[in-house]
Amino acid sequence: MYIRNRRRGHSSIGRRVNTLPLRRDALDNIIGEGGDRNCIWELRMSLNAFATLCELLQIQGGLDEDGALDGTYIDVTVPKSDKSRYQTRKSRISTNVLGVCNRNMNFVYVLSGWEGSASDSRVLRDAITRRNGLKIPIGCYYLVDAGYTNGRGFLSPYRNVRYHVNEWVQGHRAPQNRLELFNKKHSSARNVIERCFGLLKKRWEILRSPSFYPIRVQSHIIIACCLLQNFIRMNMDVDPEEDATLLQEHIPVGDDTIVDEADTIDAVESSHEWTQWREDLATEMWEIWRGEHGA
Repeated sequence: MYIRNRRRGHSSIGRRVNTLPLRRDALDNIIGEGGDRNCIWELRMSLNAFATLCELLQIQGGLDEDGALDGTYIDVTVPKSDKSRYQTRKSRISTNVLGVCNRNMNFVYVLSGWEGSASDSRVLRDAITRRNGLKIPIGCYYLVDAGYTNGRGFLSPYRNVRYHVNEWVQGHRAPQNRLELFNKKHSSARNVIERCFGLLKKRWEILRSPSFYPIRVQSHIIIACCLLQNFIRMNMDVDPEEDATLLQEHIPVGDDTIVDEADTIDAVESSHEWTQWREDLATEMWEIWRGEHGA
């Protein structure tokens, strides 16, 4: 998996582990008294996870999978001359971050650095056309929201049909047709990326308000937070932040394989073939659902 900054090269954490473990007294000197409890409080990870992280940082390394993708805004501080480019439709000064995650809520690709005025589709096009960008093997796809094109590699919901998870809870009526059923299933599965972003912002306070570092450094901080979130989730049996309630303000609205670049998707475009495939999929899901519910 590559996690990239828009202007610089990619960063990755490796699976190799240093053969010289950190001594316990060295960890105590870093963390101080309190052991595991203090480490979770200060660093949002257990003492064992922190020890593994320290070992990984002594070597060069990498993380590396199909899930969902979306963009999220993270507020930043930029020079006055750049504010118009980073201004979102809600007049916030933000960077538009593309995130891709798997079903386990681990980031598999992040592109940071695009201006807040850039559309999600534009950022995605940039990601898949980069030399070391987002690689989607032909035959695979990511779930995306209605703001993206429904095309090969990117399965979006039907527009103008109820969709979001909160529209289906608390006793709302059951799906009335195949389009509503498809959107309900799609929303439930794609919700993983919104929860992933929500957890990221909840865990790292520095992402909830603009810092005063240069924009290049701010972009690197976003990447580092994503990598650290992956690391924590891979090295702790229970993520202490996931079990806690995610505030609404934190949630956005709305195996290692070397892939041959000749067999990957390099454009975001609709096609009759892909549209028909979604139609066939929605029809099949509807027939199965009706059979299960005796409709």
